[in-house]
Amino acid sequence: MNPSRYEWSEINWVKCRSLVFKLQKRIYKASKCGDFSSVGKLQRLLVNSWSAKCLAVKRVTQSNKGRNTAGIDGVKSLNNQQKVSLINNLKFDGKALPTRRVWISKSGKKEKRPLGIPVIKDRALQALMHMALEPEWEARFEENSYGFRPGRGCQDAIDAIHTSLKAHSKYVLDADIAQCFDNIDHFALLEKINTFPKFRQQIKAWLQAGVIDGKTFSNSTSGVPQGGILSPLLVNIALHGLENTVKDWVENNVKLRYPSGSQKSRKEVRKSVSVIRYADEFLIMHFDYNVVLKCKQIATEFLAKMGLELKQAKTKICHTLSELNEPKPGFNFLGFEIRQHKVGKDQGGKLPGTSQHQRCKDYKTIIRPSKESVRKHYNDLKNGLKKRINQSIDTVIAFLNPRIKGWSNYYRHVVSSQVFRQIDDWLYHRYWRWCKRKHPNRGAKYLKRKYFEYGKNGNWVLTSKEKDELFYVTSHRDTAISRHIKVQQDKSPYDGDWLYWASRLGEYPQISPKVATLLKK
Repeated sequence: MNPSRYEWSEINWVKCRSLVFKLQKRIYKASKCGDFSSVGKLQRLLVNSWSAKCLAVKRVTQSNKGRNTAGIDGVKSLNNQQKVSLINNLKFDGKALPTRRVWISKSGKKEKRPLGIPVIKDRALQALMHMALEPEWEARFEENSYGFRPGRGCQDAIDAIHTSLKAHSKYVLDADIAQCFDNIDHFALLEKINTFPKFRQQIKAWLQAGVIDGKTFSNSTSGVPQGGILSPLLVNIALHGLENTVKDWVENNVKLRYPSGSQKSRKEVRKSVSVIRYADEFLIMHFDYNVVLKCKQIATEFLAKMGLELKQAKTKICHTLSELNEPKPGFNFLGFEIRQHKVGKDQGGKLPGTSQHQRCKDYKTIIRPSKESVRKHYNDLKNGLKKRINQSIDTVIAFLNPRIKGWSNYYRHVVSSQVFRQIDDWLYHRYWRWCKRKHPNRGAKYLKRKYFEYGKNGNWVLTSKEKDELFYVTSHRDTAISRHIKVQQDKSPYDGDWLYWASRLGEYPQISPKVATLLKK
């Protein structure tokens, strides 16, 4: 495509995405084969591509959730002519403007998280860099890394945990990295990325651009700015190698035997430890307490090389079946409660702290929404109803439905039926309370006739009857419970397996949306 011939409204986005995706697949293949000379050539070809620049500008001006947040220049949006001008002037020059500090509240906590918002041009350049670096590192990332990666999510991490706990009860190191984004060592990160000079110079400029908080400027001596498009990928690169480092130590230093007395192979010993990471949180699971303690030390030494350390307040060792240092066994991860329960007549077991472990016939692994997540979700809906006491029923339903559907879909792959019913029962009383407060002088029969209908699950649901068609509040129990199929460990959207990814995601850049949708169905 010739940029001088196209206006913004005339750009063929399907063709742009297809051309860029072809290059990304070639980068992935070259990186998988270890041909890093070809990787560099293809990356340079991609970042100089007009199609890639179009997609980068579109992402930061139209697609991203924070597209209307301004950097230090105060610019929030661009018109079509300015977008085309930005595309034509987009190139890496080794320079970067400081980011604007924005403080956002952490959910359910008093402390706040710092975000660094770059200007629109730097955001577009980061999106362009992300297109080039992501396929290279997708070919190299470890199997059980799930955060901020295409085609992977929280449900895949939870399913990996369930698979690891199917055969044995285990000790778990539940670890959190202290201020991961803010403390990464710049020199160590640049050495690990090990890219060609032009990319290295530009990444270094972004890392050391500085921060403006109000009217105060401060230098960036460590960390990557949260709020940048490239930041999650840089964090994954910094933490890459943690899983293999732990598994290598276990393989070379731990000896395990079968009940018959014969020694297990090195491959089986390596598989006995599980390392599952999602962004800056990770788990290390093994059925020997002393092995988990040593793995914690290995992980601490690995993180220290990147300028990071474990957050002691959130890092603990627990057991999935028996009480150890906590009043209850099990642990919480990504909003889920993972715990094992004894079943059958013989519910005895070895005490925690020993190398003995129970077989799967003695227990059942149950994963459900955590109590904190349930309480936070319910309070969010309850407070939203209170704030909308003077608004129409249509507005209230429009507020409730996306939150109920989103939360239910997140937890629909685990043991959630009872929790769904419980929240719906709580909310029914809240709906009735909202109606009573809105019409304090009306009786129950009037409120029931005006606001409620008998639902398909045998419960009364809040309904809008102001329009021709009934507008219902979605119930949590309307969401069917279904088992999540975990992504295959060595798969990536850049591997070219269009049949697998189209049937899994319902979309793929090089086939029509209609075909992808049919494959998923």
